[in-house]
Amino acid sequence: MDEVTLVVAHSERATLRVGDVFLKVDGDQARIDAEVEAIALAPVPTPKVLWHKPPVLAIAAVPGTALGSLGEPSAASPAAWAAAGAAIRKLHDAPLPPRLGRAGRGIDELAAELDGECEWLVTNGVLPADLVTRNRQVAEAALRPWTPAFTHGDLQITHVFVDGDEVTGIIDWSEAGQGDALFDLAILTLGHEEHLGDLVAGYGADVDLDVIRAWWSLRSLVVVRWLVEHGFDPFAPGCEVDVLRSRLP
Repeated sequence: MDEVTLVVAHSERATLRVGDVFLKVDGDQARIDAEVEAIALAPVPTPKVLWHKPPVLAIAAVPGTALGSLGEPSAASPAAWAAAGAAIRKLHDAPLPPRLGRAGRGIDELAAELDGECEWLVTNGVLPADLVTRNRQVAEAALRPWTPAFTHGDLQITHVFVDGDEVTGIIDWSEAGQGDALFDLAILTLGHEEHLGDLVAGYGADVDLDVIRAWWSLRSLVVVRWLVEHGFDPFAPGCEVDVLRSRLP
């Protein structure tokens, strides 16, 4: 009998692995529906959907290994990062999916969330005020109009799989939909700034690096509270708080 492994679990969802099958349990039916829809539409390697019986989605494991992990150096080659960039560009150039994704929130909504989280971080003494203020200033560049693209919406480095220099699969599509293309590029390179050049070279288009850096600050500021409340450690070396510290002069 295959061993059951708990991959991740928090109050919103849980993922189990049984052999080569991942079982995703999610109480939000819309999120599961979005994932199934995005997997069917995305023009990049994705996991195969085996079955879908709410609240559970069963998908097959993809070959290869993750591009890396937050807080750890990536062992992937520059060519693998460039291949990831090319795959993301292909996704962003694809016809738009019908729904907005996580990367598609409006400027006012993002600004309100950002200001609220910054206030919480300072009021509760979680982070120094100067660190929060500096990163809030950097984050401002992300709050601008953008052209909608087909975005993954949660393109963490652990969600892109490669074998050698080829992308073999991109997983976890529950936040996919129309959104800001630079959000995807920023999330993938969060904590791995040294690979941004390789990723952009493979992406093959002019991108505003200041906006990507702004998304690093914005994402890190708004996610610290959620991570702490769900048992994760944003203070671990190389993770979100270190990303914020790297923006200080």
